[in-house]
Amino acid sequence: MDAPAEGGRLAANLLGFGRLLRRAGVPVGPAELLAGAEALTHIELGDRAQVQAALRATLVHRAEFFFLFDHAFGLWWRAPAKPELAGEDEDGAERKPGAGARRLAEALGGMAPPPPPPPESEKRVDASLTVSAGEALKKMDFEAMDAAQLAAARQEIRRLALPLDARPTRRFRPDPAGQRADLRATLRASLRQGGEIFSISHAERVERPPPLVALCDISGSMSRYAQVLLTFLHAVANDRERVTTFLFGTRLTNITRQLRHRDAEVAFQMVGQIVPDWSGGTRIGAALDRFNREWGRRVLGQGAVVLLITDGLERGDADDLARLAAATDRLRHSCRRLIWLNPLLRYSGFQPRPQGVRTMLPLVHEHRPVHNIDSLRALVASLSAAPPRPFRGSGA
Repeated sequence: MDAPAEGGRLAANLLGFGRLLRRAGVPVGPAELLAGAEALTHIELGDRAQVQAALRATLVHRAEFFFLFDHAFGLWWRAPAKPELAGEDEDGAERKPGAGARRLAEALGGMAPPPPPPPESEKRVDASLTVSAGEALKKMDFEAMDAAQLAAARQEIRRLALPLDARPTRRFRPDPAGQRADLRATLRASLRQGGEIFSISHAERVERPPPLVALCDISGSMSRYAQVLLTFLHAVANDRERVTTFLFGTRLTNITRQLRHRDAEVAFQMVGQIVPDWSGGTRIGAALDRFNREWGRRVLGQGAVVLLITDGLERGDADDLARLAAATDRLRHSCRRLIWLNPLLRYSGFQPRPQGVRTMLPLVHEHRPVHNIDSLRALVASLSAAPPRPFRGSGA
C-alpha cells in the first residue's frame, strides 16, 4: 500500500482513538490530536512502545488519566489476533481489569457503526413513555434497580449541585461599601498622607458556606444504598471545599482524600483498598464516639453541617445503646445541623421500633429519607435553603 493510503488510515485510526478517549472521560480535543499526529512523524511507527509514549505525552495532560489512556491504547491499537486487554497476559496468566476497564469496554462497544437508516416511508418517531420512564427512575428505590438503571441513576446523581447557604465568619475583607469602619486600615492610609485622615476605610464580614461532614454506614443492611450514595458524596467533594467523608461499619474510616480524586472509578477503587469492613456488622455508637473524640474538633468548626447516613439498626446491648445516645447528643451539640438520612423512611408505614432508631431519633435536627433520586433532590433543596430560625417567645 502506498504512503498516502497508509497516512490516511493512520489519521483515521488516530481520530477514532481520540473519540474513544473522550467517551471514556479523558479530555482530548483537536489541539491534542494534531500534536499527537505531529509526534508520530518523529518516531519509529513500528515500535509500539514509542507510539504509546508519544501519544501519551501529547494527548494526556493530567496524571489521573494515565491509567485510562494505557487501557484505551491496548484496546484500540491491539493486533487483530490479540485477545482483549482484560483477558490474558502474553504468558497466559489471567489478568484482572483495572479501574476504568469496564467503562472503556462500554465506550468501545458504543462506537460500532450504526445500522443503515430506514427508508423515508418506514421512519417513525416513538416518544411514548420517554418522560414517564425518566420520572419512574427518579422515584425508584436504589435497592430495586438493575445494573443499567443504577448506571443511569449515577449519571443523574453526578449532576446534582449542593450550594449550601453562606454563613458569616470572623474574618473581614476590605470593602468601600462595607458597613464596618476599619480603623487599622484607616490609620495605615493616613501614614501615607503625613498623619492626616482624609477618608475612612471600611470592611465587610466574609461569608462562606459551612463545612460539610458525611458519616455513611456501610454495614450489610446499608451496602446497596452506600454504593450509590458514594457517587453523590464524590460529586459533592469535587464540587465544593471543606467536605469531609467517613465510612463506618464496625470501625471508622476517613475517605476524604480518596474521594477528592476526580475520576469516580479510581476514587472508589482507592476507597475499597482502605475499607476492610464493607457489608459487615454495625457499631454506630462506637463509630460516632470515635469520631467525636478524634475528629470532632478538627472538622466541626464554623457551623458545620453533618449528614449521618444510616438505618439506625445498632447491633448491641444496653451499654452500646447508652453509648450511641451519648455520642449522638454530643454530635448534635457540636454542629449547626445534624441531618439523619435513613433509607427505612421509604416505607409509608415506618415506625421507629428498633431500639437504635428510637435512641437516635430525638437527638437529631432532621430525619429524612434517602432511597431514590427524588429524595436526594429534596435533600439538596433543603441544604441550599437557610435553616429555620429557632422560635423565641416574648418571655411573658
